[in-house]
Amino acid sequence: MGIIRSVATVGGYTMGSRVLGFVRDVLIARAIGTSPVADAFFVALRYPNMFRSLFAEGAFNSAFVPQFARRVEGEGLAAAKAFAEQVLSVLLVTLLVFTVAAQIGMPWLIYLIASGFANDPERLDLSILFTQITFPYLLFMSLTALQGGVLNSLHRFGQAAAAPILLNVVMILALVAVEPFTGMPGHVLAWAVAVAGVGQFLWMAIACHRAGVALRLPVPRLTPDVRRFLKLMLPGIVGAGVMQMNLIVGTQIASWLEDGSISYLYYADRIYQLPLGVIGAALGVVLLPELSRALRGGRDGEANNHLNRGLEYAALLTLPATVALVVVPFPIIVGVYEHGAFTREASAATAAALAAYSVGLPAYVLAKALTTCFFAREDTATPFRFGVVSMVANAALSLALFPVLAHVGIALATALASWLNVAMLGGRLRRDRHLALDGRLRGRLWRILFASAGMGAILWLAGRYLVGAFDGPLHVKVLALAGLVGAGLAAYCVLALAIGAVRLSDLRRGGLRPGGPEAGEGGAA
Repeated sequence: MGIIRSVATVGGYTMGSRVLGFVRDVLIARAIGTSPVADAFFVALRYPNMFRSLFAEGAFNSAFVPQFARRVEGEGLAAAKAFAEQVLSVLLVTLLVFTVAAQIGMPWLIYLIASGFANDPERLDLSILFTQITFPYLLFMSLTALQGGVLNSLHRFGQAAAAPILLNVVMILALVAVEPFTGMPGHVLAWAVAVAGVGQFLWMAIACHRAGVALRLPVPRLTPDVRRFLKLMLPGIVGAGVMQMNLIVGTQIASWLEDGSISYLYYADRIYQLPLGVIGAALGVVLLPELSRALRGGRDGEANNHLNRGLEYAALLTLPATVALVVVPFPIIVGVYEHGAFTREASAATAAALAAYSVGLPAYVLAKALTTCFFAREDTATPFRFGVVSMVANAALSLALFPVLAHVGIALATALASWLNVAMLGGRLRRDRHLALDGRLRGRLWRILFASAGMGAILWLAGRYLVGAFDGPLHVKVLALAGLVGAGLAAYCVLALAIGAVRLSDLRRGGLRPGGPEAGEGGAA
């Protein structure tokens, strides 16, 4: 399966999940807005979101998939399955102990990410309760990630990509069918997260059974293979989770600001997570097994072509999204969130954070692709070191900027730190001759930039023309936003095709396969 077709498969399911996530967030915004209950719930979501990113999209896959894929290639599926079962048993016991310890020490865990709540008993008590309810999600999400890694290594990307849809479905049903009868939206949402974790685990267990790789649970043993897996995974937790760690730092600092700051950052984060999830996460999930297999087979040229086509695809979709989110953040926030408990003041504050976060959107996606080059070689130490540097820079920038820019400074610090991380990753790969940009990518990149800039100018003009519509009733705001999005998409598609940023033949093939006529010079990936 070609890289773009695989990314499109994962991205398509992810897009479905993100669309449902928008529906969920709109319902959340209407129910709790930016109230103390909202701040408490969003703090409680930080741990599940962080672990989901690290395990489902980061450290776990970075350590597990290359080793599993290597066994499939060299020893057969039975040996690979036995390795997965060894990891499963050790992971389950470890996470059970960790979950119990976390429940006991929950007040201290809250202080780690929101120490500012110590001065607000209401938000502190709610945060502790909500986090205790949601924390078991980490256990089920980690087990789900293992099963997803098995299926991804066998080129079965759809089932794992579809699993997150269950989280949004359960939360939407909870808000629509349960919350109106309880009057306790925060409690209902927390329990919905926990229930969704169980549902996702069962979904993946059924998918593995149907694929003929149902995993048994042997006696936990720290075999040499498991020890190597843990040795690779632990540094990868930082290397792959830089953005999530930076968000934790931002939440900690925001907890000391005025009420609502955490909520502003959360709602802004949810918007730019759409292109990041559809493009960045999908790219990382697909590239890792593709690069691992190519490199294990000594096919360096094929690996480099996979990487270049992945970067080209990422630029084609990420750069216009970045321009749009920076140019018209206010209409987006107003059209999506502003009704019910979500006020105009909250829209303005959230839009400013969205624009600041979006400056780093290309960096977030590039980091997903570049770290994959290290992980495919079972090198998690290098991204770990760069991740530490990036996190320190993020903390320093956040502390320097938030007295001047408040919550917007925290978002901007996250974006700048992400660019620093990409610079270090790319520099090391080029130094080691593992990254060579081919002629096709270099030739198309400037065209993508030009098309994105042209689209940005059209969006700015359309935004000024429609400015009055965003002061109208909800249906008028939604129609105006739909018109704005449609104008941007049409402008970008026309410009991109007209100047050769993309060709219809590429999309029809769906694969951008190795050795294509425009691949240009090769090199190691």
